[in-house]
Amino acid sequence: MDESLIKKVLPHSPEAEQSVIGSMIMDGEAVLAASELLVPDDFYGKQYGVLFEAITELSEEAKPVDLVTLRDKLKEKDVPQELYSIEFLGNLVKSVPTSANARYYAGIVKEKSVLRSLIRVSESIANECYLDKERLDTILEETEKKVFDIVQKRGSSDFIPIRDIVIQSLDNIEAASRRKGSVTGI
Repeated sequence: MDESLIKKVLPHSPEAEQSVIGSMIMDGEAVLAASELLVPDDFYGKQYGVLFEAITELSEEAKPVDLVTLRDKLKEKDVPQELYSIEFLGNLVKSVPTSANARYYAGIVKEKSVLRSLIRVSESIANECYLDKERLDTILEETEKKVFDIVQKRGSSDFIPIRDIVIQSLDNIEAASRRKGSVTGI
């Protein structure tokens, strides 16, 4: 079969996207874990990007994330009714085996997002090369910049979430306050 006739679907994982959103509805820790890795545009299914944005907004406003508050937030955003129906949101929660794997699900979503970005960039670069209107140096510079931007957005595991640092610091302060007779600091 001719390759040009084959319709190619961009990389994505509907199951991972659903699991991220379902986990975020079930567990506040999942909201933090997913929001450290993802942005709404990382979702292939735009409806999941809208849900992700609404959930993170609720969390940032220190409001509880549950079916009732999420429905109200989505109504404020003027999204289609199908997106905030109890049946749709309930099915997302039911489809998640456990919210403990939220970071792993988010990692899958992020990986697929990076792959889609690379495909788009490579198509753009190929088009520039076929047009043959730019100098080679210009095409190479633009290629390098676009790929570097993708690498920068991908994130890095070198960073430690601030909540982990805060918890560790509080544990250290608490342990220091329990010590008798030694200077604990200011």
